[in-house]
Amino acid sequence: MITKAIIPAGGLGTRFLPATKTTPKEMLPLLEKPAIQYIVEEGLKSSLKTFIVITGKNKSVIEDHFDPYPELDAHLALHKKEELMDGVNKIIHASNFIYLRQKEPLGLGHAIWCARHVIGKEHIAVFLPDDIIVNSNTPCMGQLMQIAMQEKCNVVAVQEVPIEDVGSYGVVGIRKQFSPNLFQVKELVEKPRPIDAPSNLAIIGRYVLSPNIFNALEELNAGVNGEIQLTDAIQALLLSGEKVFAYKIQGTRYDVGTPLGLLKANIDMALRHPKYAQPMMDYLASIDREMIVMQGQAQSLSKMKHSSGVML
Repeated sequence: MITKAIIPAGGLGTRFLPATKTTPKEMLPLLEKPAIQYIVEEGLKSSLKTFIVITGKNKSVIEDHFDPYPELDAHLALHKKEELMDGVNKIIHASNFIYLRQKEPLGLGHAIWCARHVIGKEHIAVFLPDDIIVNSNTPCMGQLMQIAMQEKCNVVAVQEVPIEDVGSYGVVGIRKQFSPNLFQVKELVEKPRPIDAPSNLAIIGRYVLSPNIFNALEELNAGVNGEIQLTDAIQALLLSGEKVFAYKIQGTRYDVGTPLGLLKANIDMALRHPKYAQPMMDYLASIDREMIVMQGQAQSLSKMKHSSGVML
């Protein structure tokens, strides 16, 4: 039975500076909710109840978000706007949160290792909050948990990426393919060069791992970028004889770890949302018309300059 999840949220969020100087990147909004709320909602839909959030400096606002706020609830009730807090209040009542401080930013593996004292002899779910994965049927983590329980194994979520992009990911090599989406892993390589990559199946931000992951992390030396790499620890589990499977997730993945990725996610999710879809389509259509006009004006200006002998 898998009941606990780790959410590493201790990073500095430097790609979003200066916005993340005081606001954690996990709290940046996707439509009307902070990104981390989507993670917890996915966990609850996967029957997880306890969320261990690994935090760092200036991250207390995450704790505040998942704490009761009776004064705000009373104010909203007075103005008949209780529905504005329905989603987060359901999370607060259904979940348990444990917050642990990562004292040094020594990598994802180190962040996971920080939770070693609050995990028993059970498999653990791991969510990376940079990846928001939306599925209308079985949530992504639920897909991995089902495989982990059936096969008594570790499971990593993967997605096909262009081979030129593999250097941004951990990548799996395949021992055996069981179905179009399920693979037994032969090796895991962190951020390989395209020429060295064993496949184009990139590990994305969902894992189900055995409790032995903490011993593997304990024994690791620093890897790529001088950090403790989770991929290296999973490779150590593999070499110790544990089974590791890779599952090609079913759902739509948004990488919200960069400003452009967050912007794209907001636009795409707005176009799929019943409240925002039509206004967003109208707005995009107006932008498209304006761009056509601007392009026409630019072409006319270019022709005028050419006809007058002006060099561009």
